[in-house]
Amino acid sequence: MIELVKRDNPEMADGQVVFGGTGDLALRMLFPSLFFLDRERLLPERFPIVGTAREAIDLDRFIQRVKDAVSRRLDGAPLNEAEWRHFADRIVYLSLDATVPEQMTRLADKLNSLGVRAPLFYLSTSPSVFAPICNALRAAGLAEGKARIVLEKPIGRDLESSRIINEAMGAAFSEHRVFRIDHYLGKETVQNLLALRFANTLFEPLWNNLAVDHVQITVAETGGIGDRWRYYDEYGAVRDMVQNHILQLLCLVAMEPPSDLTPDAVRDEKVKVLRALRPITGDAVRQNTVRGQYVAGLVEGRPCAAYVDEKNGPSDTETFVALRADIDNWRWAGVPFFIRSGKRLPVRRTQIVVQFKPVPHSIFSRSGRDGLTANRLVIDLQPEEDIQLLLMNKAPGLDTEGMRLQTLPLSLKPGAPTRRRIAYERLLIDAIKDNPTLFVRRDEVEHAWQWVDMIVDGWVDTDHRPKPYAAGTWGPSGADLLIERSNRSWND
Repeated sequence: MIELVKRDNPEMADGQVVFGGTGDLALRMLFPSLFFLDRERLLPERFPIVGTAREAIDLDRFIQRVKDAVSRRLDGAPLNEAEWRHFADRIVYLSLDATVPEQMTRLADKLNSLGVRAPLFYLSTSPSVFAPICNALRAAGLAEGKARIVLEKPIGRDLESSRIINEAMGAAFSEHRVFRIDHYLGKETVQNLLALRFANTLFEPLWNNLAVDHVQITVAETGGIGDRWRYYDEYGAVRDMVQNHILQLLCLVAMEPPSDLTPDAVRDEKVKVLRALRPITGDAVRQNTVRGQYVAGLVEGRPCAAYVDEKNGPSDTETFVALRADIDNWRWAGVPFFIRSGKRLPVRRTQIVVQFKPVPHSIFSRSGRDGLTANRLVIDLQPEEDIQLLLMNKAPGLDTEGMRLQTLPLSLKPGAPTRRRIAYERLLIDAIKDNPTLFVRRDEVEHAWQWVDMIVDGWVDTDHRPKPYAAGTWGPSGADLLIERSNRSWND
């Protein structure tokens, strides 16, 4: 687990600008995260926070929106007014169109008046305006010096559009000043995966094809698309989840030990994994991938409409995807990685399962062998964070037929915290302190898109359309067949 470090460095960013400051992401995640960091005195003492959006509202109304958003994050606890006032005094609001260079001069004037020399720009906006905002920042002279920029996924819709965004970004900001955020990397359990692998002698000798049978990565959501259908219908599950979140998790599981935890050492190893992913093309698309789209059903006992009814029109967009990925290197040759992600599934869960191989020979009697199962490491990221190692143990008591065995979990679940951190807290403080280790480098993004684009192109070439599945189930039947062909099963 990587702890937040309280430190102040005058060379680092001394102010933050949130573009799209009145949007859902900013109010639901970013401002509450900044409040909690401020409450723990993890922000520099002199650190104004400028929210910008096209909406013409006054500062008091904007601050009230932020206050309401922070209050919702307190799980019923009262908001300490002194803590709130300390944070609210940092907040500034500007109404402007960030894609228009002439309007950006107003932002430049405001930052100058606040004494901000090294702003941290956060693009909490639609990806369609990433490039125009970068161009406007550059034209207004705001991308110079020690200015940094943070941008949300998705970075493009495919490799070509990703490169357009990255080119615009690179024309304004050098790569070391660009922070591509994937909030999954800010989760405590994801960081604990690094500690688990590289701070213990127990796992790393077994973390290869000699001991590991297969790996599963599941990102399941019970919700539907709601009012996000315009975005989601263009992207679908493979672009929305696999290209970024899931491939990042896969890289952390599969990468070689880096030489140290410096940013490029970690990210170099992740790129090697992406480069080693076996392309899924031609007939392999039908063999190794499954697409699904939910129809009406029940989720957690509540009736749910079909995707096409929520969208109010026909669609070939997948809301579920399952696939088999193979990594062609010495460590993982022959070890399949099974991936699935979807909406309107039975439970909300983000989970990594490392399934080890069974013991080569059982010394136990038949009654003992009946209970003998292979070890399994289960890493839960949400809704609750936990790491469990399933081990074999003797069942208590006496038995005339010999020793009986049972499976017992060894849990590494952290003690109950006073408050569960928002993943963005870790990433925001790292961006402020100029530490890009947990952010995604340009070549990572482009290698991931290259692999995903081949899958999408294969779907088009083979007319591979989504299969229906009832809301509240684990996707179309093909998802089970995908893993059962190799005599394995999902960890449901």
